[in-house]
Amino acid sequence: MKKFAYLFATAALLAACSGNKGYTVTGTVEGANDGDTVYLQAVEGRQLVKLDSAIIKQGTFTFKGQQDSAVHRYLTYEAAGKEGLSMDFFLENGSTRIQLTSGADDAATGTPANDIYQGIRSQLNAIQQQIMAIYRDPALSDSTLTTEQLEAKQKEAAAKVEELSNQTMDIIAQGIAQNIANPVGIFLLKNNHYYLTVDQLEPLMPQIPAAYAQDEVIVRIKDNVEKMKATAVGQKFTDFEMQTPDGKAVKLSDYAGKGKVVLVDFWASWCGPCRREMPNLVEAYKQYKNKGLEIVGVSLDRDADSWKNGIKQLGITWPQMSDLKYWDCEGAKLYAVSSIPHTVLIDAEGTILARGLHGEELQEQIAEALK
Repeated sequence: MKKFAYLFATAALLAACSGNKGYTVTGTVEGANDGDTVYLQAVEGRQLVKLDSAIIKQGTFTFKGQQDSAVHRYLTYEAAGKEGLSMDFFLENGSTRIQLTSGADDAATGTPANDIYQGIRSQLNAIQQQIMAIYRDPALSDSTLTTEQLEAKQKEAAAKVEELSNQTMDIIAQGIAQNIANPVGIFLLKNNHYYLTVDQLEPLMPQIPAAYAQDEVIVRIKDNVEKMKATAVGQKFTDFEMQTPDGKAVKLSDYAGKGKVVLVDFWASWCGPCRREMPNLVEAYKQYKNKGLEIVGVSLDRDADSWKNGIKQLGITWPQMSDLKYWDCEGAKLYAVSSIPHTVLIDAEGTILARGLHGEELQEQIAEALK
């Protein structure tokens, strides 16, 4: 992965003492008028909560106060008849300069954490602009093209978007790795850990500052890393027990390690991506069920009727199990599943061959395992 100069700030820099001066946040808002209000907000649960407000005077707004440490916050702007604007930044002692816009030019600079975060934000914004340009390409809906030409254009666009999305995750992963000892890296880790592999996560755990030892999300991430290690490729499968749609107790070990290649599919009837992926599994089951493949569905549903209806609607004919605990599903927690659909491919002896495969890649892995 590329290395970016702005990611090499040290924890010592971020912890630099700013005395008793506290913080001053000054900035401008695109399209705002004097007398309009800007709000300083925090995220609580999934809601923004107002902490402070500032009136725009002579084109600028100012917040003042004092922080014990850098914290992640939002600035928001709303005015009648105008587009609402918001951006995130780090509130920390020192002088922070803000530029709040309706485009990709948002900026927060002037303090250690914000300078690092702004470097990352700028690169992510640049990639997002490229993605939006792809989606806005008139060729994707050109009525003069044949169906085949249009499908080819769309496939090409999808491949470009996927490549850019991978670049986004490379930047974020690099940002986490280079800043894990400071608030920027911790924030990025807490919000993106489910996109990272165990090989990326494991080396980071000892580097997390002691100040975050009791942080609820960090504790959960560390626990998930241990579970990811236990259920990584090359490990023997971890067993668990749930109920069939008929209410009978069943274990994963009733299928795995019994001489068949087993694909464990974590899914739910309410999950759109799961439903879109299901035809691929139906096809794979038809093709390989008599050649040594078994599929075991593990549902994260919470309503038995919805689960059973989903099985019927999607043409699922392979074994199913669930504890109807939604995201508290015991099987999903044991395998550190944080998004669905998620697959785990287990060989005939019970060793995990692959995780997280879908579409053509999954089909290829199944065919290879059955050779």
